[in-house]
Amino acid sequence: MNEFLAQVLTVGTLAVILTKVAPILLAAIGGAFTQMGNILNIGLEGMMLMGAFTAIAVGAVTNPYIGILAAMGAAIALALIFAFATLVLKADFIVVGIGINLLAVGTTILMLVLLYGNAGVTPPDKKAILPKVDPGPIGDIPIIGPAISNQTILVWAAFALVVVYAFVLYRTRYGTHLRAVGEDEPAAAAAGINVFRVKLIAILISGAFCGFAGAQLAMATVGSFTTGMTAGRGFIAVAALTFGLGRPYRTMIACLIFGAADAVADRLALAGANSSLSLTMPYIITIIALVLAALRVRAAVNARAKKALQMVGA
Repeated sequence: MNEFLAQVLTVGTLAVILTKVAPILLAAIGGAFTQMGNILNIGLEGMMLMGAFTAIAVGAVTNPYIGILAAMGAAIALALIFAFATLVLKADFIVVGIGINLLAVGTTILMLVLLYGNAGVTPPDKKAILPKVDPGPIGDIPIIGPAISNQTILVWAAFALVVVYAFVLYRTRYGTHLRAVGEDEPAAAAAGINVFRVKLIAILISGAFCGFAGAQLAMATVGSFTTGMTAGRGFIAVAALTFGLGRPYRTMIACLIFGAADAVADRLALAGANSSLSLTMPYIITIIALVLAALRVRAAVNARAKKALQMVGA
């Protein structure tokens, strides 16, 4: 048993956790922007998938950094479709999000066939792998140093953007408007806030972040694209931001938990554990997190309703 745990709990596992967390965290922070504006963006999965394909398709013929920009642009294009359907046509957010996911799956398969003649995976000669960043003296720190060495720039960006998100949310005018729209949209509109613009910006930001997430997923290690390679990570990001209530650091902690579960599942499979059981671990934790989040939200709603009744009685 001790030998089995020693194979799983290693410095390499910590490094894998950071790699696994980055795409989930990027998508979750993007989704948190829309969540704070009272928009549940189910389309994170599709935006990630489109970003992953575009990152490889463009990065393989140019360079990985241009691939990142292309991934961001492709995901923003889907975000624009999402915004048009929900904000202009007033369609349901959930239905449009599901449609975005289906559109991304179909489009990536079609582009694979048109560009490479293969509906499953990009050719071996069409690869784009992000260069690893040397952390310098920080890499000499025991345990932590080896884990953060040889990570891509998007891993560092993912954690830096959590701080940026916190600053925007609580220290800027836009963040104040976003929270006001999310808490009481009619009151925000009556106060002179342009609700349409606030929500549009949030949706476009979520698209950009999902583009980064897709680029990290596709170009961090394998450097190729496989049909459906997001494998539910967009939904895990939705679970993380729901569990974290859209707050910056709570959402980051939730992403760390989900990323750790995914990394440990990989290590368990390599160590000889039942592969089916290990692969389900991240999704089991996701379900538990969503149940806990739902219970917490229900408790908050009940407490608010009780307080309102007390005020009416008084």
